[in-house]
Amino acid sequence: MSFDERYRAIDSRDARFDGQFVTAVRSTGIYCRPSCPARTPKPANVTFYPTSAAAHEAGYRACKRCLPEAAPGSPEWNLRSDTAGRAMRLIADGVVEREGVPGLASRLGYSPRHLTRLLTAELGAGPLALSRAQRAHTARMLLVGTDLPAADVAFSAGFASVRQFNDTIREVFGMTPLDLRARRRAHEVHVPGAIDLVLPHRGPLDADGLFAWMSARAIPGVETATATSFARALRLPGGPVWFELRLDEAGRVHLSARLTHLGDLATLVSRARRLFDLDADPLAVDEALAEHPELAPLVAAVPGIRVPGAADPHEMLIRAMIGQQITVAAARTALTRLTDELGEPVETFEGATRLFPTMAAIAEHGHEVLRGPAARIRAVTGAAAALADGSLTLTTGDDGAEQRAALLALPGVGPWTADYVRMRVLGDPDVVLPGDVAVRAGAAAAGIPSDPAGLTAWAARTAPWRSYLTAHLWRAAPARPTRRSTP
Repeated sequence: MSFDERYRAIDSRDARFDGQFVTAVRSTGIYCRPSCPARTPKPANVTFYPTSAAAHEAGYRACKRCLPEAAPGSPEWNLRSDTAGRAMRLIADGVVEREGVPGLASRLGYSPRHLTRLLTAELGAGPLALSRAQRAHTARMLLVGTDLPAADVAFSAGFASVRQFNDTIREVFGMTPLDLRARRRAHEVHVPGAIDLVLPHRGPLDADGLFAWMSARAIPGVETATATSFARALRLPGGPVWFELRLDEAGRVHLSARLTHLGDLATLVSRARRLFDLDADPLAVDEALAEHPELAPLVAAVPGIRVPGAADPHEMLIRAMIGQQITVAAARTALTRLTDELGEPVETFEGATRLFPTMAAIAEHGHEVLRGPAARIRAVTGAAAALADGSLTLTTGDDGAEQRAALLALPGVGPWTADYVRMRVLGDPDVVLPGDVAVRAGAAAAGIPSDPAGLTAWAARTAPWRSYLTAHLWRAAPARPTRRSTP
C-alpha cells in the first residue's frame, strides 16, 4: 500500500486494516491502529510502520485509547514466503524465547547478524524487538483476560524477570501492568487462575464451517468437537496442554486453556490462531473471489470462509499420509487406532485422555498398528522416523518450495500430500489441489472445469487466494463418499 492508501484507511477509520500496519504520530509520540477513533493526524506528522515493534524501536508508545496490540495479526506473514514472513511465523510460535536469535537464524539459514540486518531493513525492527513486541502482546491479553498474578503473567508471556516485564509494559503502553488490567470491561468475570482469552479476528468468520471440519476429523481421546466448539490435548515444549476454542453470543472467539508450563501460552495462542486462520483478511478474499461469476454464489453462501491450519506440523504430515485416497471416516478410524495404541496417556483435560503419538513411537511401532498396503505403512513410518531423527524438518517457518521438494522426496508422498501439508502447516493462501476428488466434484457443481489441467488453469485467475478457492470447492462438493479425504 502507498502512503496515500494507508492515509485514506486511517482517515476513514477502516478496521479492515487493523493489525496490517500501525500509524505513528510525531506530534504526540504514540502509534495507533488504523481504526483509532482519535482525530486523524496531519499527513506531515504521520509515519506508517509494518509492525508495532518498528514503532517501538523508533521511540513511539502504544495508544491507550485503541490499544493497537489488541488488533488481529497481519495476513501478510502468510502471503509472504520471503525470510521476513517466515521469521514472523517462527517468532509468533515462540522460537526466539526457546532458542534465542541464533536458533531463529539457524532455522532460516542466516547468521544472527545478517538476519538482524535483514529484518531491520524489511520490518524496521530486528528479531529481539519483534519478539519483545510479541511478549508485550501476550502480556496484554493475560492482564486483560485473566486474573493471573503479575508474576505469572510475566513468565507466561516469556519475560525473563518481573522487572523486565514491568519496564516493557510501561514503555510500550505508557501504563503499569495494574493500570492496564484495570482497563478491561467491568462486566467481565474471571475465574482466579483460569485462562480464558478473547482472540481478535476480522469478520466475517465462517465458524460453523470450522467447527464442522474439526468435528468430522476429531480423533477420540485427543480431540472433541461440537457444532460450537473444538478442544484438544497437545504436546508443547513445556509439556501437555489442553485448549478449547469456542464462539460466544457476540461472535467473539474464546480460547480456554490449561497448561503444564505457563511459558507455552504464547506458542499456544499462535497455534490456535493459525488453526482457525484468525489472521486472514476475509473481506479481501471474498471480494477477490466474488469477482468471478462462478464463485459469487459460493462466497455469498459462505462469507468469511477459512482454511484450517495445523496445531502440530509433524502430526499434520502423518494425518495427511494416512488419509491419502481414503474417506474422512476411514482416516479417522485409522488415526484413532494409532492413537489408542501409541498415544501417551495424560491426565484428563476436559475429556482428552491422550496425546497424538510421538514421531519416534510411530517410527518404531507404527507397523504393528497400521493397516493397509505395506508400502503405505512403510511410507508413514519412514516419514515419522525422518521427523524424529531430524533428517526432515517441518515447521511453520519453512520456505514453501523447499518444504514441498523435501516432502516429494519421501516415498509415498505425492503432489496432493505435499501441497495439502503446505496449505495447512504454512498457512499458504495460494494452494489449489486439482487432484483432490472432493475439490473436483465441487468445481463441477460450481460450473468450473473439473479435470486437473483445466481446474489448475482456471484457478490461476484467483491467485493469491487459491487456498480459499479450494475451501469453497470442498464446501460445494455434493455430500457423498469419496476415495480421497482431506484429513
